[in-house]
Amino acid sequence: MTTVEGIVLKERSVGEQDKFIDILTGESGVLEVSVKGAKKINGKSGSSTQLLAYSRFCIDKRGSYLYLNSAEPIHIFYGLRNSLTKISLASYFAEIMRFCIKPEAQNGDIMRLMLNTLHYLENGKRSEKMLKSVFELRLMSEIGYMPDIVACRGCGAYEPAELYFCIDSGGFYCADCFENDSKENYMKIKLPVLSAVRHIVLADFSRLFNFRVSDETQDRLSALAESYALTHLERSFGTLDFYKTIE
Repeated sequence: MTTVEGIVLKERSVGEQDKFIDILTGESGVLEVSVKGAKKINGKSGSSTQLLAYSRFCIDKRGSYLYLNSAEPIHIFYGLRNSLTKISLASYFAEIMRFCIKPEAQNGDIMRLMLNTLHYLENGKRSEKMLKSVFELRLMSEIGYMPDIVACRGCGAYEPAELYFCIDSGGFYCADCFENDSKENYMKIKLPVLSAVRHIVLADFSRLFNFRVSDETQDRLSALAESYALTHLERSFGTLDFYKTIE
């Protein structure tokens, strides 16, 4: 038997009483665990295995399968269920995690990113737009798609007033160096957007959510972050499509 702490990313019913849950952990990536008699479980044990619950799980391994022995809740994120947009956005975060993080992948920072994002989403101290941008860009950076945002690829300018960010490669050119006949996918942005991207991908986790931008900058940042994530993951997400119909 092993004990892990993790967040439930998905529930799937099996038969009349059982279910499978996918759990994001810091030590072992995403684990698929069978929960026998799930429909009969109530109280603390039942809440511990519901979607987005952060819990301590005791797991038995039998052959190549994992079975839940017991579970104890750490934080259930009940507050997310008071808002359709919040629970929908959190479900998108869970779906993208399930796609990106493989079994046995050790990355405590990704676990911390998920927990911190859900914390701010639940308490409402950060806007949904900001949290979505932070989550998308930082996750991409953590899994190997960090954008090259140090300087203009042409002249090395560090703080151009206007620039063209390449969604495909993650680099940028200042307005003076940019060639309009490029076949790559570029987005025109201003320096405040670049500064926000730099903070998101480079800041220590203790300061990751500590920044503010104007509404105009946030709108552009949101468009860039979403486009960058979906382009590099090469797919769409149903939970994101639904969230965008209700935001």
